[in-house]
Amino acid sequence: MKTGKKLFSMLAVVCVLAVITTGCEQSDSKPTPVGSDRRITVIFVPKITGNAFFDSANDGVQGYAAKYGFEVEYRGSPQALIANQIAILKEAVAQKADAVCVSSLDATALDKTMKDAMAAGLKVVTWDSDVSGDARTIMVSQGTPEQLGRMLVEMGAKSLSNRGVNPSRDVIKYAWHYSQASVTDQNSWNVAGEKYIRATYPKWVNVAPENYYSQQDAAVAIEMGEAVLTQHPDIDLIICNDSTSLPGQAQAARNLELTAKDVTITGFASPNAMREYCKAGIIERWGLWDCQVQGSLGCYIAYYLALGNKLKVGDRVDIPDIGIVEVMPNTVLDPRAYTAQNSGVILLPNRTEFTINNVDNYDF
Repeated sequence: MKTGKKLFSMLAVVCVLAVITTGCEQSDSKPTPVGSDRRITVIFVPKITGNAFFDSANDGVQGYAAKYGFEVEYRGSPQALIANQIAILKEAVAQKADAVCVSSLDATALDKTMKDAMAAGLKVVTWDSDVSGDARTIMVSQGTPEQLGRMLVEMGAKSLSNRGVNPSRDVIKYAWHYSQASVTDQNSWNVAGEKYIRATYPKWVNVAPENYYSQQDAAVAIEMGEAVLTQHPDIDLIICNDSTSLPGQAQAARNLELTAKDVTITGFASPNAMREYCKAGIIERWGLWDCQVQGSLGCYIAYYLALGNKLKVGDRVDIPDIGIVEVMPNTVLDPRAYTAQNSGVILLPNRTEFTINNVDNYDF
């Protein structure tokens, strides 16, 4: 069994759910629907299907849901279009699903539809990428913008150092390549990463401040990747904070016969999506979090709420196979965020950096 899967399994120290909050009784058994013995259905919505990150997340979620007694329907589209996500959400309302767990393509475009779903009685959770705080209850986030922006920059700095470049002293030409500026998570990492670069590496120069966007389209990601490399032939570093743009950028480098000795490419994508490029010497290091844990946590929270339980900022919940998590205020992701007590964020505890030395320990 791969280490990534072992870590998930080793966390299975508790198989009951407990809510640890002031004024709330602790339960010693799995909660059951109030007044009903029917199975709860959660609609699990990715940004796009056919993508290793989202499809791997679904693989983990299906096994997790089967183990803990609820249904998950994976509904997405091979085209990353807001209209498709809206249609999926409307269909969930029409079929009277119990809950949705959504990775949003846009920070606000789904707000009305998500609010309509809540008004219709569905429990609404986001994971991976958020909507406005008043358009869902809980967001299951991979980390704060500051954590992830710094991680992206520092992975690049490490690989630059291994090429004999001094990232603290030398002028580094770099650019960002990701899906689109309206995607909440990726854009926040870009903003936080830029702030970190200005404070830590003031000699670095962003050669494309407008960024390169590939709309989470695999073919466009290769096209944009080649554009970065041909328009800036002396570029030192390309940061791809998107699981479609990173393999696309690596393939573009391969097409142009460039390796990690010529240009540093880093970002976020699953180990399976990048293993080939790593072993071919095109990319040295990249990172991610366990998408199967994140997806499972998001769907379990949606299920938990659909059972009639409530969550508020400050509550702590013991999640089977995952551990104790805390509902934090939305301001951990954005200081200007919506601050109602019934809307909050749960952060994943860990993120992972992949290299040739550990990539074969993971299978997702």
